[in-house]
Amino acid sequence: MKGHIHILGICGTFMGGIALLARELGYRVTGSDANVYPPMSTQLEAAGIELREGYAPEHLQPAPDCVVVGNALSRGNPAVEHLLDAGLPYTSGPQWLAEHVLAGKWVLAVSGTHGKTTTSSLLAWILEYAGMAPGFLIGGVPADFGLSARAGSTDFFVVEADEYDTAFFDKRSKFVHYRPRTLVINNLEYDHADIFPDLAAIQRQFHHLVRTVPGSGLVVHPAAVAAVDETLAMGCWTPCETIALQDGTERDSDAGWRAQLVAPDGSEFDVRDPAGDTQRVSWSHCGAHNVANALAAMAAARHVGVPVAVAAAALERFRGVKRRLELLGTVSGVAVYDDFAHHPTAIATTLEGLRARGANGRLIALIEPRSNTMRMGEHRARLADATAAADGVYWYQPRGLDWSLADVVAQSPVPAQLGDSIDGLVEMVAAQAREGDQVVIMSNGGFGGIHGKLLTALEGRA
Repeated sequence: MKGHIHILGICGTFMGGIALLARELGYRVTGSDANVYPPMSTQLEAAGIELREGYAPEHLQPAPDCVVVGNALSRGNPAVEHLLDAGLPYTSGPQWLAEHVLAGKWVLAVSGTHGKTTTSSLLAWILEYAGMAPGFLIGGVPADFGLSARAGSTDFFVVEADEYDTAFFDKRSKFVHYRPRTLVINNLEYDHADIFPDLAAIQRQFHHLVRTVPGSGLVVHPAAVAAVDETLAMGCWTPCETIALQDGTERDSDAGWRAQLVAPDGSEFDVRDPAGDTQRVSWSHCGAHNVANALAAMAAARHVGVPVAVAAAALERFRGVKRRLELLGTVSGVAVYDDFAHHPTAIATTLEGLRARGANGRLIALIEPRSNTMRMGEHRARLADATAAADGVYWYQPRGLDWSLADVVAQSPVPAQLGDSIDGLVEMVAAQAREGDQVVIMSNGGFGGIHGKLLTALEGRA
């Protein structure tokens, strides 16, 4: 054993990934969290990691060799106060990752407001399919791997590069620790209103990230996106390649990598690389946003030597990511999906992608505004229009939300209903759903177990 590390906040997706990597590398790993429950708890326990509920100081006795502190922990937390008073060695998850896993690796980092998890999963899978056996740490569970992190057996490592802050003692974005050689910037919008006052503050952090990419590296980004271009204009010392969906605008004509939709829903598209060669991709996924994610992953993979044709073949076998438009089941002809969308742009693109599939039934959205930014009401003016591609929407008014969704419902371009009870919403949707309908449940949390409750209600109706 290399030593004993204890992780505070271990059941978060990122910190859980750190735990899996540390265990794989030979550390004894224990951890504490306020919410120890499946699926992360079972995944960690199966890896031989001891979990403890809550943040009691005795969890740090006898003292571990190092405490890795998650960014959900703050001053006043009993475990944090104990480790400071006792003078225990401590670090953040991103810093531990940088020092113990990423050092000496060719890091491929995927950043941006939207699509990080899907693009990271696509990139890791392309490298795996190409025989490059990468390590990875992803904020979700790619179906092709069945776990969110592994060390890998080569020098390539794919990391989902989050702009959220690092820890209570390090307010820089997580991604500044990763030192990528290949960097993807998917997009850039205002988010994380709990820590960033405005878009400019986020752009400054992305500028810090760009500063760490070597001149021999590569930055992949969308063409003609003002927020990204402004960030790169602060200073970029690395070659860039641009991507775009081909739509006849100046944006796509300037892009080095272009995708042309063959099927309206994005299930088939042509990729043109910077050399002018074209490759067709046919896959089981939908939405122009996912085509853009795929294009970014192909460009990043090409930087480490994966031919475009090999990347296209990998995409055709890509099985998706849990909670990214994941089909949970079809009951009495009603398809129920789980999606992580928690920003107006993500809500809109997900619904537009499903709409483009051209299903015969209705498209129904069931949405919980749960993220910190949503709860602060920063995006409420855009929420109603974000659901325009649906045939109907059900909004959940959770306890503790400081503003009412009533105005969103009143301004909705499609029929909308508001509920403050999970069971009440389940009853409404189950009563009105009919054969051929698609129901998309959108939340970045557990949504009170509504997914299973709706499936059960639909089965009871049969």
